[in-house]
Amino acid sequence: MFSSGRSGETPASVLGESNGFLQADAYSGYNRVTTPKGRTRVGCWAHVRRKFFDAKDHAPDECNQALGAILALYEVEYEAANQNLLGSDKHLAMRKVVSQRIVDELHTWLVLNKDLFAPQSRVGKAIRYPLNHWDTLIQFLEDPNLPLDNNMSERLLRVIALGRKNFLFVGNNGAGHNLAVLQSLVSSCQINDVDPQAYLTDVLIRIQTHPQSQIDELLPHKWQQP
Repeated sequence: MFSSGRSGETPASVLGESNGFLQADAYSGYNRVTTPKGRTRVGCWAHVRRKFFDAKDHAPDECNQALGAILALYEVEYEAANQNLLGSDKHLAMRKVVSQRIVDELHTWLVLNKDLFAPQSRVGKAIRYPLNHWDTLIQFLEDPNLPLDNNMSERLLRVIALGRKNFLFVGNNGAGHNLAVLQSLVSSCQINDVDPQAYLTDVLIRIQTHPQSQIDELLPHKWQQP
């Protein structure tokens, strides 16, 4: 969805009263849609890693220890992928045993080291970030379908960032909204291994006569090429 600002109004208008999970960084604009009655917020371990990586020159030993723990979490996921277990009960069992131990040890380390660095220093911020959002970061331990990070969506958003100067001149807010809709459709096609050009060519014609009650059949993840 297109928005001219970064307020919490946009996520609220897009997600409405829906429920489920929302994986994101600590951006406060998502607070309104991750209340106890709304979506469950899921933290991103890639954001945690990035903060320790950026602070590595200031305290290499400490940051490398944290980075090693995060790497160990991803190794569990790689192993599950290699065994074709992603999203299965066996994958969840791996997380409950191995990943749980890793995050418990990391949490203990974070607490012990928190007061050794100034709160506003790079290392201090890197340590406090996961501590402040710990409940969201360990959500993945309860559901094998939750990824460790939201890197997939961030990769798709990179297209927007690269074209930002061009998008300044979309014309008006209505044009910006239309562009956002098209970009969302194209990104959804990419995630589901659908050719965006073939999809749009077909759907823009079929949508004129397709029953409204069956409109979900034309979504990228359900679309079948005629």
